[in-house]
Amino acid sequence: MILRNQVEWALHCCSILSALPEGVYLATKDLAEFHGVPKEYLSKALQALSNAGLVDATLGPRGGYRLARAADKITFLDIVEAVEGKTSTFECSEIRKNGPCKQEKNAFKKPCQIARVMWKADEAWRKELRGITLKDLGDQLLRELPKEVLEENMNWLLSRS
Repeated sequence: MILRNQVEWALHCCSILSALPEGVYLATKDLAEFHGVPKEYLSKALQALSNAGLVDATLGPRGGYRLARAADKITFLDIVEAVEGKTSTFECSEIRKNGPCKQEKNAFKKPCQIARVMWKADEAWRKELRGITLKDLGDQLLRELPKEVLEENMNWLLSRS
């Protein structure tokens, strides 16, 4: 499974937005510059987050994005599904019904074993992402990143807001 770049970008942007003081917005161009990614493509990811109700957007000279909900109410899965959609990462096309030895349509009463394994793995992956919030990530970053790095990043971001 390969997720689009926009998933990574959306996760990073939400992480940044979760650290902002209340009422502060960041523009797409500033988020793109901070992460070194193309503004046009990041804009699509941010629009998907907005459509999903995960971020609020405002226009104007001080406009931009901020989280629409508290960081402890937004999971990694919310963000991934906002960008990628909620469909399973595996689609069974029932190829066992093809080929020279194919059986009658009624021969297969259950989904194939391969599909069941893949769907179970997909659900385990989603369960893991559902269990991690932006707050959890922020807490981990506070423990692991040097204070100077956090301050430098926040100063840069706040100078743009």
